[in-house]
Amino acid sequence: MQNSIDASQNKISLLLTNFQKMKKNILLILLLAIFTNSWLSKASSAPEPVLDINGKILRTHTMYYIVPLNRENGGLAVETIGNETCQLGVVEEKYDENGNILEFIPVDKKKGVIRVSTDLNVAIFSAYECRQSTVWKLEEYDPSTGKYFVNVGGVDGNPGPQTIRNWFKIEKYGHGYKFVYCPFSVCSYCKVICKDVGVDMVNGQRRLVLSDVPFVFNFKRQFTS
Repeated sequence: MQNSIDASQNKISLLLTNFQKMKKNILLILLLAIFTNSWLSKASSAPEPVLDINGKILRTHTMYYIVPLNRENGGLAVETIGNETCQLGVVEEKYDENGNILEFIPVDKKKGVIRVSTDLNVAIFSAYECRQSTVWKLEEYDPSTGKYFVNVGGVDGNPGPQTIRNWFKIEKYGHGYKFVYCPFSVCSYCKVICKDVGVDMVNGQRRLVLSDVPFVFNFKRQFTS
């Protein structure tokens, strides 16, 4: 009789042990499923990466040329726009030339991939030996021309109202890309205008300006053919 009771107790104990193990396994499976679903959700919600003309992802700390879809003109460059040597603006080359190299710095500097619809700084490098920054900035409205010009002299990083004019986005457009000024993620309460960056002829120079007609281009990594 005692042996029968002991055997029953052992079976119950074994069942309880197996049940506890099963609960732990189910909990682990649920946690794994939640983690995987969260990771996939974040991955799918991330904006798509920007690609160069060879289909390679654009990355930080890497230099690129701008290649316009309209090959009658060239890439982007820095030129003197006033009477002083270091009064510099961003222009499109008049001829089929590479222009100056550019670097892209996302608002989150920990990110190594350049993505569409993400605020970033654009730095352009030229032969001008000026002390000012090479980072793009949007100038105040120019009443004499009715334009907002893109010049250099902006601030790298430090997102906020003080740097609101230094942030641009890259957006997909047809078979290429375009620059957009719309820095809401940098300062959600700031009053900003949202507009494409285009090209307009001003005093013989093809200046970068805010426009209803975007400047469309692709990217070519430096040192590639």
